[in-house]
Amino acid sequence: MHKKYLLGFDVGSSSVKAALVDADTLQTIALSSYPEKEMEIYSFQADWAEQSPNRWWECICEVSKKILAKAAINSSDIESIGISYQMHGLVLVDKNYELIRPSIIWCDSRAVEIGAKAFSAIGEEKCLQHCLNSPGNFTASKLAWVKEHEPEKFAKVHKMMLPGDYLAYKMTGALYTSITGLSEGILWDFKNHTPAKIISAHYGIPSSFIPEVLPSVSEQGSLTESAAEEMGLNKGIKVCYRAGDQPNNALSLGVLDPGDLAGTGGTSGVIYGIADQAVYDPQSRVNGFAHVNHSKEKERIGVLLCINGAGILYSWLKNNIALSSEDFPKMNSLAESIHFNPKGLKILPFGNGAERMLGNKDPGAYIANLRFNQHQRPHFYRAALEGIAFSFVHGAAVLKEMGLSINKMKVGNDNLFRAPLFGEIIATLLHTQIEVIDTTGAAGAAKASAVASGRYKELKETIGKLKTENIFEASKQQEVIQECYEAWQAELKKVI
Repeated sequence: MHKKYLLGFDVGSSSVKAALVDADTLQTIALSSYPEKEMEIYSFQADWAEQSPNRWWECICEVSKKILAKAAINSSDIESIGISYQMHGLVLVDKNYELIRPSIIWCDSRAVEIGAKAFSAIGEEKCLQHCLNSPGNFTASKLAWVKEHEPEKFAKVHKMMLPGDYLAYKMTGALYTSITGLSEGILWDFKNHTPAKIISAHYGIPSSFIPEVLPSVSEQGSLTESAAEEMGLNKGIKVCYRAGDQPNNALSLGVLDPGDLAGTGGTSGVIYGIADQAVYDPQSRVNGFAHVNHSKEKERIGVLLCINGAGILYSWLKNNIALSSEDFPKMNSLAESIHFNPKGLKILPFGNGAERMLGNKDPGAYIANLRFNQHQRPHFYRAALEGIAFSFVHGAAVLKEMGLSINKMKVGNDNLFRAPLFGEIIATLLHTQIEVIDTTGAAGAAKASAVASGRYKELKETIGKLKTENIFEASKQQEVIQECYEAWQAELKKVI
């Protein structure tokens, strides 16, 4: 009997990653990515960011062939496909399903003012009650920008899509979207369980622009002959899952129900918790999206808090202060050599733009208590890790205010969570355990596809065999860590 495999893609703005997973053991047997050099992002004006959806497709085709060759398996043994994609992007096609313009991607901020005006005009409370979010700079507002500034292109629009919708269409020839996808575009009404007419009506977006809606976990078509040829696969393989990268990252870590948090410590930081009802923050410091297992009958809301200034601070230190011989592991080790000190060097990491969790204030990075005859490079490394960890805890307090419980945090085995000090501080202040999981977004998407294909009955089965690489526990120095956190908060209050 031939082995069967699950194929997952994680389409970011820098590269496309792929994973092959053994369908029986759920173990990842191969990982690959393409291209080696980051994909192009076009910025024709300040604050703009666009990419070619066809470039995403080219990269999917290349990485698909690459991972098959690496694993040395026959494409006929692939059972199903799952897709994770960069959130909040806008893809527009005409009646012939040809692209009208490049995609306006997640980090493009041209629609900020449009979203702010809509939030006020529709009514802040009404937006939050129905959509859990301000229209903000999300997909619906991006389309409103096209309508206002490129009317000739808007007139050609037949369908609007999220990036994952377009890539699934390229694979199958079938055009669908998902509840999760519409919610990330602020186009889903959680009160009425329908596309959000309060948003589309305000912006003048015809309801016909929105494709048919399917659950994230569902049969969403099969590979066409032409797509299979381009990808080096067999015709007829089912596409059975799609979700944005943050909900998918949470799924990949096994975060599906209330009580668990997913954490990411990359250039920016993310905390993603689960609520069992449509909750929102009256101050709009977080975003709420339909999680991958959300349904009308069993609500699962992914509450996402983003910290812009996180790993970018540590990278800045490495590039501008660290010696050439000091890589991240060495910086982590040097940071560990410095003791906790409430009166010591403090750093606020908020130097990467306005922070939503701080009420959209932009205090910039901030260094306090610097002593020229006392502090050296290790003190900066220590203060940076402390400051970023403290910002995670500060953000988690917002989720607690909203009624979310925090039983355990699960994180990937990369970036800031490679620093033991970082994980220990967060575990101590949140009074929880942090599990470091060996997984990837592409692997999570692959596994999720096995539910709609019929191999597994529910998502929990597909993530039941995750490998825990490390566990961070609360420190015995809880009292002094709390004092350090309170001293850091006092510095924060001075600048916001």
